[in-house]
Order: sequence, then structure tokens, then C-alpha cells
Amino acid sequence: MLISRKPGGFTLMEMMVVISVIVILLAVAIPIFRQSIMKADETTLKTDLFTLRRMIDQYTKDKNKAPESLEDLVAAGYLKQIPKDPMTGEPNWNVTVESDVMQYLDQTDPGVDDVHSSSNFTSSEGTPYSS
Repeated sequence: MLISRKPGGFTLMEMMVVISVIVILLAVAIPIFRQSIMKADETTLKTDLFTLRRMIDQYTKDKNKAPESLEDLVAAGYLKQIPKDPMTGEPNWNVTVESDVMQYLDQTDPGVDDVHSSSNFTSSEGTPYSS
């Protein structure tokens, strides 16, 4: 009497081929995915910087003085909240003060003139995020 074998599983060779294909696909997909995430973060950074700078200018125009900090924009209703820097994940922006703006407005107190990311990394275009 012959015992027949049921085909019940995969051979070791079949498993190795499938795993090799998966590894190759992941090796191609992960860098593309990371680049997409970086581009999305850079787009968010550009949008947030544009909004922050526009609100700083609007505040300066409306109040005839530059805001002393980004929190002044929230307190005055120009922003609901200070956005997080997408490169650091925290709302810790680098702010700059320009003396030309203060002289133009006859402002004696220091005020925010511009804002930059506080990240030390470089963008995909080769420019530092902090500039």
C-alpha cells in the first residue's frame, strides 16, 4: 500500500526566493518613502515660515511696533498657536531682530523681525534650514 503525500507547504528554496524579493522591494521603497516624508516636512516648513512672517509683518503694520516674541502673535489673535517646527517637532523657532525695523518704527523695545527653523540640518536643495 502506497502512502500519498499531500502538498502541504513551501520548500525552503521557495521561501528564500520570496524573502529575497521582499528584501529587494524594501531596499528600493524605504529611501523613496523617506524622501517623500522629507519633502512633505520641507513643504510644511515653507508654509509655516510664510504664515509666521506674514503675521509678523501684519502685527508690525497694525501696532506700529514689531512683536517682542512669537507669543505676542498668539496673544493678539494673529495666530491660534505657534506652529511646531516640522524639522525639530517643537515650537522652538529662531527669531531675529533687525535694528532697521525698529528705527523705521521709532521702536525702542526689541522686536521680532524674522523667523527661521532651529534645525541644524540641510534641506534637500542643499541650504541650511536655519537660514
